[in-house]
Amino acid sequence: MTSPIAELTGKIAALQAELDAELAQRRAELRVGLEKGRVAFEKEILRRHRELKIALTAYLWNARPLVILTAPVIYSLIVPFVLLDLFVTIYQAVCFPVYNIPKVRRADYLVFDRHHLAYLNALEKLNCAYCSYANGLIGYVREIAARTEQYWCPIKHARRVIGAHPRYALFDDYGDAETYQKHAAELRGVLEKES
Repeated sequence: MTSPIAELTGKIAALQAELDAELAQRRAELRVGLEKGRVAFEKEILRRHRELKIALTAYLWNARPLVILTAPVIYSLIVPFVLLDLFVTIYQAVCFPVYNIPKVRRADYLVFDRHHLAYLNALEKLNCAYCSYANGLIGYVREIAARTEQYWCPIKHARRVIGAHPRYALFDDYGDAETYQKHAAELRGVLEKES
């Protein structure tokens, strides 16, 4: 990797750490804490949250008809999501050990904690669980695909890639035939050291 790219990657990592610190500070301002791994709010905050909850009947009554009609389309995606989850989990369980690629921890990507929010009604909590699963699964799959790409084909594309995974910056430059084999071997070594 060229020096300017390494420098930019370092700046991105520093900015991510700064963002994480700001988000943690905001959680502290909202007085959200963890007790024995569980989300905990102060009693007064919890009381206020319960006051702000919209009753399920009012929530449904005020929903636009098209929102209600499209809900089954949204929820029908659960079938391909579950199949994707199953197949990708099997894929990494079978293949990653063969290539000494460290497995992606599913629990790091699938986070379900919004059901602790007292200001959400049952349907809102279900919607949040669905979105948590879908987005967490996509992150999990993306990391599995990124590790696979790093092992087998760590070459940047000729065209700009929108939303490239974080490992992409490490990849060999498109058209750099001189260093490809050596660099690919180095990136495989980086993967093995992660385990």
